[in-house]
Amino acid sequence: MIILGLTGSIAMGKTTAHRMLVRLGVPVHDADATVHRLFARGGAAVAPVAAAFPGAAVDGAIDRARLSQAVVGNDAAFRRLEAIVHPLVRAAEAEFLKRQRLARVPLVALDVPLLFETGGEARCHAVAVLSAPLFLQRLRVLARPGMTEAKFQAILARQMPDAEKRRRADWVVPTGLGRALTRRALAGIVRDLRAGRLPRRSPGRRRRNPE
Repeated sequence: MIILGLTGSIAMGKTTAHRMLVRLGVPVHDADATVHRLFARGGAAVAPVAAAFPGAAVDGAIDRARLSQAVVGNDAAFRRLEAIVHPLVRAAEAEFLKRQRLARVPLVALDVPLLFETGGEARCHAVAVLSAPLFLQRLRVLARPGMTEAKFQAILARQMPDAEKRRRADWVVPTGLGRALTRRALAGIVRDLRAGRLPRRSPGRRRRNPE
């Protein structure tokens, strides 16, 4: 089974690309959606996060706005949160991959915003990075409810620069020139991977073998 990593910085179009891959018949594991489930009432992260960040839980679920206030701009708090959440997300991802292997699915994708930042590319055979110009990224982010320029900059500070992600990528998928171009680029990637055409590595880039 071939594993495609799908990543990109905030507001680079991961949700749209995810939906396109699903329509192309590729099962996708969404790390962000998993976090939402973990934070919802009855989720496995509610109790440990509430204990680590008093006041973050409301009516049995984690209030993401309150949690954000506790961790944005606070590296120690963010690392504490990651130590709780990341193992739970990885466990859900492992279960997803197990199910797909048992079903003999030939190609899957892992939608992980911080793929490179957490070393997740080692779990993938290839990585596609979604990218758009900074001005468009800023417009998209600041249109979100409750978002501010200061919060946007704090988020960017925790993410690998877009230029570095593009440098590390096997494919760069443009998301600022219309959905048709994005869809065409993703379809080409899926076609290549289903045919077993893995991207060539430049000297010094080791072939990943996640299985």
